Amino acid sequence: DPTLERSFRGHKDAVTSVCFNHNMKQLVTGSLDNCVMVWNFKPQLRAFRFAGHKAGVYSVAFSPVHALIASGSKDRTVRLWQPTVEGKSTVLKAHTGTVRGVTFSSDGRMLATCSDDKTVKIWSVATQKFAFTLTGHQNWVRCVHISPDGRLAVSGGDDRTVRIWDLNSKKVVRTFEDPTGLTNTVSFHPDGTCIASGSTDNSIKLWDLRSNVLLQHYRAHTGPVTHLSFHPTGNFLLSSSLDTTLKVWDLREGQLLYTLHGHEGATNGTAFSPAGDYFASCGADEQVMVWKTNFDRFLEDYTGVSVAKQTRTDPLISEPATAAAAVPSTAPSGGTSGMVPSRVAPFPAPPPRPAAAQSPPCLAATLQHMVGQLDVLTQTIALLDERLTRNED
Repeated sequence: DPTLERSFRGHKDAVTSVCFNHNMKQLVTGSLDNCVMVWNFKPQLRAFRFAGHKAGVYSVAFSPVHALIASGSKDRTVRLWQPTVEGKSTVLKAHTGTVRGVTFSSDGRMLATCSDDKTVKIWSVATQKFAFTLTGHQNWVRCVHISPDGRLAVSGGDDRTVRIWDLNSKKVVRTFEDPTGLTNTVSFHPDGTCIASGSTDNSIKLWDLRSNVLLQHYRAHTGPVTHLSFHPTGNFLLSSSLDTTLKVWDLREGQLLYTLHGHEGATNGTAFSPAGDYFASCGADEQVMVWKTNFDRFLEDYTGVSVAKQTRTDPLISEPATAAAAVPSTAPSGGTSGMVPSRVAPFPAPPPRPAAAQSPPCLAATLQHMVGQLDVLTQTIALLDERLTRNED
């Protein structure tokens, strides 16, 4: 089960966003206290506090390639910081409203930002200059993410749409309507074939970019979903919510794996480490938490082989968690947490294990899984029949 490894305190207001450095030596956070903080995993190194924004910071991101941090603020600016004790920064000005989201492309060449000015803007990281604007949203844009191959971007906001942009033509190529809620967060699946969105209707939706259909719909939380992060394998999804919980979802099985109770207020942001062995969360309680995923047994189920243990020195276990009052409570779930069956299987079935490795318990588990899938298929057919009946009426 996921375990709390470290807890950081230092912000003076709600922490809104969190991201790992690709070298796993640092963690960056943004807060409504107007500051960006860089937390060093080595216990002998103190955290860096970067002051420069004149209003709350809503989003932060570490470049996956360079030693560079981006932050977006209510002061309508984007800043690029060097993650050193000096905290030198460059101010990028182009938005005319609060900057809600910042994200780098996987090659570190592009930066995308979104704002209450209803636009998404693309920046060149090399020149640190504005490149072009994506226009089409009819209300505030709260979130943006760039596809793994750097060809597409996805954005969502208060106009109840999720839009897919072609970054070459600078035009919308797909629009997914979400009439029941405002979109707070969007993310590309690591293989780039689908996207996830979380909204104020407490739900999580997964959309297929190839067939343009809704793959999965989770009635996920009891409060608005604030952030989503895919595990690097693409098999798991991490969500945060105003209901104070973190949830881990198994996308292959379409069910809730864990509910984590660690924060004492709304959880605002999540991030997986580059290797997926850790994840971080932040919240309105001014805390930043780092958790060990411990997903090894699930990954073994998918691959049929034991997951190799890492031999590198672990930067996080050198110091115990400091938040004694925030003991995590994990609750594996056997249900689907209100999943609406989809018409298209979202992910391929796990590869079969070699015949020699099969045993009666494995066979029983396989049969149980097949029965479960047949139940889902039955529900899907019933749902389609109901929709056809409504259309005929």
